[in-house]
Amino acid sequence: MKLTTVVSKYILLQRSSGMRFITTAQVLEFYCRAMGDIDVSAVNPQTVSRFLLGKGRLTRTWHQKHGILKSFYRFAIGRGYATASPLPTITPQFTSAFTPYIYSIDELRRIMAAILALRNRNTDVPPPSVRALVLLLYGTGFRLSEALSLTFADVNLRNGVLTIRDGKFYKERLVTISQRLAAELDVYARQRGNWPCRLGQGSAFFAMRDGRALKRDSIEDIWRRVCNSAAVRAADGATEQPRLHDLRHTFAVHRLVAWYREGADVQRLVYFLQVYLGHEKLAYTQRYLTMTPELLGQANSRFERYVATEVHHV
Repeated sequence: MKLTTVVSKYILLQRSSGMRFITTAQVLEFYCRAMGDIDVSAVNPQTVSRFLLGKGRLTRTWHQKHGILKSFYRFAIGRGYATASPLPTITPQFTSAFTPYIYSIDELRRIMAAILALRNRNTDVPPPSVRALVLLLYGTGFRLSEALSLTFADVNLRNGVLTIRDGKFYKERLVTISQRLAAELDVYARQRGNWPCRLGQGSAFFAMRDGRALKRDSIEDIWRRVCNSAAVRAADGATEQPRLHDLRHTFAVHRLVAWYREGADVQRLVYFLQVYLGHEKLAYTQRYLTMTPELLGQANSRFERYVATEVHHV
């Protein structure tokens, strides 16, 4: 049986059980293209290894793809479509040395200026949509997918509440935003209202002038362009940075730095940050505590003041 046919059966089964299966389906579709129009039993293990490795260096994506294919071949073998798995028997250990790019306030200002300059360039994506989206990402720490999935029904600017219905792990959550951000989004919403809204309240909040929802690829391409225009780039020459997703990390780090400066109980407030960001585990949020020299400096200053107080009382 053709590999594409078995993959289709697997995706149909998973979706029939209530799973959306979007990312996994995409990975499996890419897998089919990489393997070619062949029988499921004719897949070459060396070709699979190249698919897993991708651009030539080991990343978390290797393990993500491996996990997806492992589940697929468990299904294929169990149903008799395949007799063995072509996946590597040894799983390499991955130690991440990746550090997110944390934007400075000055860099963010330069980027916003570069976005406004898009009005004088040929672009299919309206600069007001890009500007509002970036303000939202930095002001809330949303994942890009969460922001792009927002509809008018999800945006309550009068009360300053946004509803995330397509968050990670399929969890829905309510997110409050500042009055300043709500005001900025309200200005954009009035302009967005002049563009087609074919689905009414179900229409995409961030959209093109023809009413179509903004696409991830288009936004990420524009982000690379405005960063280059604003001379914002990773000092070590990393090709994948600075990323749009790094606005999420920047939001978290800037919030933590502000709490330290205010003398707040950061260890207690980090639980609230976990819920706000939609993290499944506290450990995911606590990673931000050691992300930048400034944040470490604030934490060290807090610890030094604590030690000085304790010594004074001895």
